[in-house]
Amino acid sequence: MSKLAEHDGPILEIDKLSISFFTRLREIPAVMDFSVSVQPGEAVGLVGESGCGKSTVALGVMQDLGKNGRIVGGSIKFKGRDLAELSAEELRDVRGNEIAMIYQEPMASLNPAMKIGKQLMEVPMIHENIGEKEAYARALEVVTDVKLPDPKRILGSYPHQLSGGQQQRIVIAMALMSKPSLLILDEPTTALDVTVEAAVVELVKDLGKKYGTSMLFISHNLGLVLETCDRICVMYSGEAVERGSIEDVFDHMRHPYTQALFRSIPLPGADKNARPLVAIPGNFPLPHERPRGCNFGPRCDYFEAGRCDVGEIPMDHVPGNERHHTRCVKFDEIDWSAPLALGDQKARNEPGKVVLKIDNLKKYYEVAANALFGGGTTKVVKANETLSFEARESETLAIVGESGCGKSTFAKVLMGLETATEGQILLDNRNIEQIPIQKRDPGTISDIQMVFQNPFDTLNPSMTVGRQILRALDIFGIGESDSDRKQRMFELLDLVKLPRAFADRMPRQLSGGQKQRVGIARAFAGGARIVVADEPVSALDVSVQAAVTDLLMEIQRKEKTTLLFISHDLSIVRYLSDRVMVMYLGHVVELGDTDQVFSPPYHPYTEALLSAVPIADTSVEKTHIVLEGDIPSAMNPPSGCPFQTRCRWKSQVPGGLCEKEVPPIRTSSNGHQIKCHLNEDVLASMEPVIKIAAE
Repeated sequence: MSKLAEHDGPILEIDKLSISFFTRLREIPAVMDFSVSVQPGEAVGLVGESGCGKSTVALGVMQDLGKNGRIVGGSIKFKGRDLAELSAEELRDVRGNEIAMIYQEPMASLNPAMKIGKQLMEVPMIHENIGEKEAYARALEVVTDVKLPDPKRILGSYPHQLSGGQQQRIVIAMALMSKPSLLILDEPTTALDVTVEAAVVELVKDLGKKYGTSMLFISHNLGLVLETCDRICVMYSGEAVERGSIEDVFDHMRHPYTQALFRSIPLPGADKNARPLVAIPGNFPLPHERPRGCNFGPRCDYFEAGRCDVGEIPMDHVPGNERHHTRCVKFDEIDWSAPLALGDQKARNEPGKVVLKIDNLKKYYEVAANALFGGGTTKVVKANETLSFEARESETLAIVGESGCGKSTFAKVLMGLETATEGQILLDNRNIEQIPIQKRDPGTISDIQMVFQNPFDTLNPSMTVGRQILRALDIFGIGESDSDRKQRMFELLDLVKLPRAFADRMPRQLSGGQKQRVGIARAFAGGARIVVADEPVSALDVSVQAAVTDLLMEIQRKEKTTLLFISHDLSIVRYLSDRVMVMYLGHVVELGDTDQVFSPPYHPYTEALLSAVPIADTSVEKTHIVLEGDIPSAMNPPSGCPFQTRCRWKSQVPGGLCEKEVPPIRTSSNGHQIKCHLNEDVLASMEPVIKIAAE
């Protein structure tokens, strides 16, 4: 079928769109009075927290709102034609052919029982009625375009044979097969590592230029939007609250919610003691509990009764700028240039005595070489190689690295879920590396606790919040009687800033941030001295992240806890850690205090990690480094230095040493450790990756 005729105006024009979902009880408005347009070749970012309606807008564009969803007002025009007026056949032709969508989870878009080549070839064969030979040639072209190694082998592979980053590239290739005019990307990199994310974002930008595709990029990551988009639209609770160019919104914001969002993310210069983040007070309103007037009113610093809570608040032009709009009745009265109110400054906790000492720890797994049928030869997976470090009382040590680097394996050995292959773990000079959790005494178990990444999976859905905390107190033998334990349970709820009434609630009645607080309360039930926080805020919204991070810091100050913070988000690591350990394929490649690790000299891998971090600040200039290739498998690591297959500095080391020998650990006079063959002069010549441009 022919594509819709070429069109001069916007590719996508959404005007005063309202979408509701209908349940037996009531109509739930999900999106209200929403307008945005995407010009030819333009990338527009749609930003906001979970539940604000971003994905509903995307599904509205795809005309895929399910049985209960309905457009109840406004219009969505694609190349000048109202999508609601197209017949089912015309819509089928537009979807996939003219408008393509890339979802958050790549495996959900791929058929596990079908080879990649066949899945890609289907698109033009169905939409454009072209032959198999031509479809294969086009599949080969797009797989080459998305920079996948050995494209012919990839086309002959099944989805499970590819890594997450490769799967996401295939999904992008599939979306590009029919060269669509509009590409909708719904959080396309959330599940990916930061270096893979950087490569995918780079790829999307290049392909947008090559194919002239317009993009609607949905994300909660302001840094990513800065790097990929020309314009931005900020959503809150079903409404657009501000839209304009990236510079308009980032540097001349005119809505209190946009300002509050920026205050709650760790930009360069934020410091947990001197310049703490400011979390947005209160909670996101549920769709049927929205306030009168401005939806953001109850959480806004500038709220004025009688003005902000009356009638509907329209989008308004910001004077002097045709394309900058805000939904705020007071935007021209607020002093936007006033310095941001800082959070209360905190006294720095000085690290105390060494609580935990790890010495040459190794963890190897034996796996069958033929994993499907077992038997035959076995292979050794070296998940942790000679880990050595110390952690002190009141200290935050961040452990960073990509998936498969051994961070979580180390956490399992520390918790006693696995035992070590070699080396020592000393807790107060006591060896615990060979004691599995079922043989640990309650004191040791309560000393080392864990806060997990996903708060939804860690609570028992059929037990009240109070009962779950009481159970932990019971196991740790805390309190003389039930009433003692009940009192302690209420104190723990106070500690994590949850109302005591929450003791009677079930987990399903809590938001993600509230569930994570219950997880933290449970971890501290036995007076934990070491808390392993495994990506504790990555599943949470930006504004909730700030509150939970702040809470962890506050409890740490009070309880003098040692915090091992596992993360791949270097912005948050820079903000809250005292020391940083960088891991790659089971090895510690760099270790030092936060300032040492974030300034040169770097290990080449740390340098690439820093370059990959999206930063939501227009004044930041970054050295551009995109790592080639995927992380090698721990079952088949490269010889010599684990990072040599992706290192841009390798040519500076003579005699192929990087490929032959694992580098020694070098420790500088200030205690900064780097595991690298580069000589001192080359390391000393490294430039900072992140620079703040002079005003």
